[in-house]
Amino acid sequence: MSELFFKSFVTENMGVITHICRAYAANEEELKDLIQEVTIQLWKSHQKFKGNSKISTWVYRVTLNVCLAINRKKKIDTEPMSSVDYEEDTDHTEREQIEMLYRAIRQLKESERAIILLYLEKKSYQEISEILGITVSNVGVKVNRLKDKLKTMING
Repeated sequence: MSELFFKSFVTENMGVITHICRAYAANEEELKDLIQEVTIQLWKSHQKFKGNSKISTWVYRVTLNVCLAINRKKKIDTEPMSSVDYEEDTDHTEREQIEMLYRAIRQLKESERAIILLYLEKKSYQEISEILGITVSNVGVKVNRLKDKLKTMING
């Protein structure tokens, strides 16, 4: 993979990378550090990618593994991030709801965060199963339980 192609590849996948990293970062600085570390790991490991899965599956795996590894080394705060990227047309109420959701997600266990983030990225149960190495039926059960858990955390 050439350097130019790699830059383009990272740019195309930056939304997904940022989305996952945000759930593991306590603040904007940690978010930047996680994204940088994911980018480095993607570069280091791109030659090992054999094409046995979708490239998006590989990006998810690398991103989650980096976030989980760094999180294990250094326990993070569950304080809400001061800055979350929004679409320009997102209104104030929707922004508050998004921030509440991220606050709740950051309070989940690492494995639960991974599942719910993949679900929010509209990955199929099959794709989540492949990325996390659990059965499709287990994904379904966990997603339903996590949706209930998040509703309870947000609504009280």
